[in-house]
Amino acid sequence: MADHKSPLNSSGLSEAEAKEYHSMFMSSTIAYVVVAIIAHFLVWQWRPWF
Repeated sequence: MADHKSPLNSSGLSEAEAKEYHSMFMSSTIAYVVVAIIAHFLVWQWRPWF
């Protein structure tokens, strides 16, 4: 049976590592979306019916 007091969860990461990974993942995702929005806006300005 799994030990619930173990510092590692099912992913093999500790709580601090999981939070760090999550913050990096969210930062990367937000940056990607911002770049995509800017690119879409610029293409729309260049060719509105592209």
